Amino acid sequence: MQKTRYFPMTLIAAAVAIFSGCSSIPQNSPLTEAHSSYNSARSDPQVMNFAAVELLQAGESLGKADHALSKGVNEGKVDQLAYMAKLQVGIAQETAERKSHELAVTNASSKRDQDLLHAKTAEADAAKQELAVVAETVDQQAAALAIASANAERDQALIAQQEIQLKELNAKKTERGLVITLGDVLFSSNKAQLESGGIHNVQKLADFLKQYPLYKVLVEGYTDSTGSNNLNQELSDRRANAVRTALLDMGSRSDHVTARGYGEAYPVAGNDTAASRQLNRRVEIILSDGNGNIAPR
Repeated sequence: MQKTRYFPMTLIAAAVAIFSGCSSIPQNSPLTEAHSSYNSARSDPQVMNFAAVELLQAGESLGKADHALSKGVNEGKVDQLAYMAKLQVGIAQETAERKSHELAVTNASSKRDQDLLHAKTAEADAAKQELAVVAETVDQQAAALAIASANAERDQALIAQQEIQLKELNAKKTERGLVITLGDVLFSSNKAQLESGGIHNVQKLADFLKQYPLYKVLVEGYTDSTGSNNLNQELSDRRANAVRTALLDMGSRSDHVTARGYGEAYPVAGNDTAASRQLNRRVEIILSDGNGNIAPR
């Protein structure tokens, strides 16, 4: 049978010296338990004689846990590191006991000691497997945090890009949500045909809706008070539907674009001057919220 190897006292002394700082008990329950287990094992001559390397590894893990706690790292991570250190202390104790029994088996060839040796070896192997699982969990959580951080940065970039596009569309925040206004000058006089400038603005909106398909839009047409109510209602309907048709022709979904006219209702200025009447002759495009909802009139 292979002889049990012993570690020189210089290595044992080094293990004690390097981690003597671990005797300071931190304010963390799992870490306090780990320190207590480590100090108990360190005072055990059998552990110091037969498992100095394993105890040294436990001290290293304990130092990492102390460092993480001092740096304000997430408490769950500190608990995991403390648990790993406590497992390593257990491994050192099991290793010391196993090697002690190996020595007894070598000297006495006792069947009972042989059986006990096998049991202790199995316990030590199980502890090592549990330690490996804990270490893998720590790595997985670190990877998940890295992915979450990257996703957050990506989302911030997308939000910034969306805000730039909305600014280019001259979208204004109102009580009903974001509103884009197409003025009367973008239509032929007293008609519903879009001029080239109007088509350009509608194309920018269509491109935006393709990029952000969760948005829905409501197109509303308005006129000034000149002319009869019926004529104004008809013109506002035709202008609103002209914008809707242009959006559909540019690839927008039909179930995401609705249109209606309000005639001379809801003026934004008086109707006593030409400039004021021109402000009232408009098409407003209301963007939905993130859930596709649009506040009613």
